[in-house]
Amino acid sequence: MHLLLRRAVHTIALVLSLSVLALAQREPSEAKPAPVDPLGRSTPKGAILGFLEAAQGRDYDRAAQYLEYLPGVGPAQRRETARQLQAVMDLHLSTRLNEVSNDPDGSIETDLTASEERVGVIEMPDRKVPVILKRVPENGIRVWKISNTTVQQVPALYRELTFPEFERLLPKPLVTVRFLNLPIWQWLALLAILPLAYGTAWLLSWLVRFLLRPLLFRTPTTADDELLRLATGPLRLLLAIAVFHFARLPLGFPVLMRQFLGSVEVLISILAVTWFALRLIDLAATQIRERMVLTQRSGAIAIIPLGRRIVKVVAVGVAVLAMLDNVGFNLTAVVAGLGVGGIAVALAAQRTLENLFGGFSLIADQPVRVGDFCKYGDQVGTVEDIGLRSTRIRTLDRTVVTIPNGQFASMSLENFAKRDKMWFHPKLGLRYETSADQLRYVLAQIRRMLYEHEKVEPGSARIRFVRFASDSLELEIFAYILTADFGEFLGIQEDILLRIMDIVESAGTGLAFPSRTLYLGRDKGLDGEKSSAAVKAVEEWRSTHSLPFPDFGPDEVFDKRIEYPPRESANRKPEPSS
Repeated sequence: MHLLLRRAVHTIALVLSLSVLALAQREPSEAKPAPVDPLGRSTPKGAILGFLEAAQGRDYDRAAQYLEYLPGVGPAQRRETARQLQAVMDLHLSTRLNEVSNDPDGSIETDLTASEERVGVIEMPDRKVPVILKRVPENGIRVWKISNTTVQQVPALYRELTFPEFERLLPKPLVTVRFLNLPIWQWLALLAILPLAYGTAWLLSWLVRFLLRPLLFRTPTTADDELLRLATGPLRLLLAIAVFHFARLPLGFPVLMRQFLGSVEVLISILAVTWFALRLIDLAATQIRERMVLTQRSGAIAIIPLGRRIVKVVAVGVAVLAMLDNVGFNLTAVVAGLGVGGIAVALAAQRTLENLFGGFSLIADQPVRVGDFCKYGDQVGTVEDIGLRSTRIRTLDRTVVTIPNGQFASMSLENFAKRDKMWFHPKLGLRYETSADQLRYVLAQIRRMLYEHEKVEPGSARIRFVRFASDSLELEIFAYILTADFGEFLGIQEDILLRIMDIVESAGTGLAFPSRTLYLGRDKGLDGEKSSAAVKAVEEWRSTHSLPFPDFGPDEVFDKRIEYPPRESANRKPEPSS
């Protein structure tokens, strides 16, 4: 991180140094400000907006300066042409002012010259007349004006206009008094449309629910019923916008007002769609969670809230970009800025992202779950929580260890909770005074005990004399205990070890001392009576050809089962009375 910061500082210092040198080398005479048109006609968008604003404000002298005329046209005729063009545009101009080029050179169109720009179309009943801007020189600079080709058609277009007849029926103050360049009657009409649009939308949405509800009740799932409930609010809002849009069309609003109302309608529509998308994401997350619970994938449930938030952020981001595009922002610059910012954030949050993806890996692959006892590295503990950044483990010392997910996911993890049975693998050392027949007796009896024990997996148990150790005759036991609980395993292991001690003692031998000890005293020696009994039993096996080495004969039957826990144990469940 320190190296990254140091490189960033060096880069910034280099850029600043180069900028200072460039400014120092620039001649003062070169820093001349470029001429600016006071009417904002340097770009096609500025020209068309300037004309509409001036005409809507009844400043026809200013509006006339946005038109290109033939020589010999007087000021009065120019003002009248500007007024007529405003009337024609207010009623019949179809355009999206936000999409008009804001570049001084305009946009490139194949059917126009480099100095021309199409900004809209006047849609008359029998034809369509394009509105063309032309870049012409004026006062030493080049400005955009409505071309003479369009201006010449204005008188004919104006004669074809039919103004709303109902304006003649309205009281004169409602038509003549204006607020924000609109007559009062249009503001009153807008206020009247709003409750009409909402009421109509409420009625239509109720009708849709009324028609669909009987069909949805027949389906076995409740998800479609919930989807219909969640869609009612956004659908009602979209229907209200649609009714409002078609109801305002006959009112003849000016171009700027129509553009403003259209932008508001699009913004509210985007909000309605986003509202429904967020509700749909919540419904999908709930359905996925229920399925994971049914399939017992509880560990993966932890990733659902984060996934839901990420999808919601993406949905809101797309909605914001759509809104910015609607109001005329340059999305190319916005996306480029987001890309550069994303790279910077990724570099700064490299460790955080590593831990985040490590958390995804732990939740998706589930090498361990919450509550599992596991070994990580050279330590052991119980997993208490798997978060998005780190995993918390409760150790045997009852302390809590917090490990970043990126590091924890790369460790070698041994999950003890996944065991279906437990390995019993002790090694016994008998004293060197033990005879071969005594050793045979011990091996056979322990093997029989393992075979008959009901907690030892059948077929897994074996005991072998493996080597002559430095201080003992070493026996190795291998068996699987039928339990996954460590506490129960300790009890079963204790029972088997005690039975092994009984067998060793009954054979008249003993376990070897684990260390070498020099001692003086009278050695009582081995128990002769028990030794002779063990030897006699082995002789009997040998004489009857039933010596159980290297294993019991194939006809040997182990009908007797060693019960566990023993009958004398306090943990043994009482047998049901007959």
